Amino acid sequence: MVTGAGRGIGAACARALAEAGADVIICARTREQLDATASMVEAAGRLAHIVVADLSDVVQVRGVANAAADRFGRLDIVVNNVGGASPKPFLDTTVEDLEQAFHFNISTAHALTTAAVPIMLKGGGGSVTNISSVMSLISGRGFLSYGVAKGALTRYTELAAQDLAPRIRMNAVAAGTIATSATELITQEPDLRARVEASTPLRRLGTVDDIAAAVVYLASPAGSYLTGAVLQVHGGLQTPSTQQPIPDL
Repeated sequence: MVTGAGRGIGAACARALAEAGADVIICARTREQLDATASMVEAAGRLAHIVVADLSDVVQVRGVANAAADRFGRLDIVVNNVGGASPKPFLDTTVEDLEQAFHFNISTAHALTTAAVPIMLKGGGGSVTNISSVMSLISGRGFLSYGVAKGALTRYTELAAQDLAPRIRMNAVAAGTIATSATELITQEPDLRARVEASTPLRRLGTVDDIAAAVVYLASPAGSYLTGAVLQVHGGLQTPSTQQPIPDL
C-alpha cells in the first residue's frame, strides 16, 4: 500500500514495488492521477487497486487499510508518503501551522499504521516505510513547521520500530531535494536549479527513482535486518539546498 500515490515519489514507489513483484493498493485524492499510476503497476504485470481518499482525514485513512484485506486478503508493505508544509518566517508561523504540519505528517501515518498492523500480523508481519526529509536532520530558516514535523516522523519511526518488532519492521527515508511537481520552482528555473545542484555534494537533484529504490530495499528481504533505520537519500546535504530569503529579526 502506497499513500500519496497519484504522482511523484508515491507513484514511483508503487511502480517500483510492482516491478519487484508486489500487487499494490494506491491511495490519493485524485482519481485521474491514480489511474496513471495504476497503468504503470499493470504494465509491470501486477494488480493495482485504487482507493480515492482524503488522506488528511484520519477516519478515511483508517478505512484505507481495510481495502487491502478486502481486495487481496493480506497486507505486507505500507509506504506512508503523505506529508509536507510550506516555508514561513518564524513570527508568521502560527500554532495552527504547527498543528496542521504535525497532523499531516504524523497523525495520518499513525492512523494508517495502526489500522494496517493487525492485518499485517495476520499475514505473518511486514514492513512500514515512512517518507521523511533531510530537513528532519539539518536546519535552515523558514523550515520550522516542516522540519519539526519531519523530525517528529523520523523519531516516530525509531520509537514505533521498537513497539512493532520483531514481526513488523518500520524504517524511514530522509529524502533530499527531489525533482517532482512540488519542486517545479527549482526544476523549471535554470539559474536556481544550478545553485541547488551546486550546493548538493553529488551535484544533482534527486529523482523519484532514487527514493523508490530505497523503499524497495527497505521493504524487501534485502533489508530484513533493518528496523528503526533512517536511510539518508539526500545527495550528501548538510545544509538546506535552498535558502529562504528571510532577513534577521
